[in-house]
Amino acid sequence: MRVFDGLSELTSAVGTEIGVSDWLSVTQDRINQFAEATGDHQWIHTDPVRAATGPFGSTIAHGFLTLSLVPVLAQQIYRVDGVSVAVNYGTNKVRFPQPVPVDARLRARAELTDSRSVKLGTLVTVRFTIELEGSAKPACIVEALTVYAT
Repeated sequence: MRVFDGLSELTSAVGTEIGVSDWLSVTQDRINQFAEATGDHQWIHTDPVRAATGPFGSTIAHGFLTLSLVPVLAQQIYRVDGVSVAVNYGTNKVRFPQPVPVDARLRARAELTDSRSVKLGTLVTVRFTIELEGSAKPACIVEALTVYAT
């Protein structure tokens, strides 16, 4: 866990990798819970028997499930002390280059790519590359935007 002591220390790290999370398993139970929460019950996610004969050979995680894991993985990578609030401002590009099969393990690699002043504070862009264990291709790449205020 990398701890930044305030916004100036954070912004001075632009252009660097700021850390890597631990591995996280994507179980069928997690996939099913995501399907329940979103209403996306497509068989490639929720029907192991049918998915075994489908294009991926097993069920796969929803792309948006993979994306939704960014906060839990990011909490393992870094935090910023000395701020009053951190607000999710959205994302820029999001890509899903590789499907995530059930029981795969994922981890996030974070690079601080940009920082700029905005009306509410400091807008920071972190590129998260969600790595899929054993794969040369990542499962997800996303530029996450956060506004920090002191």
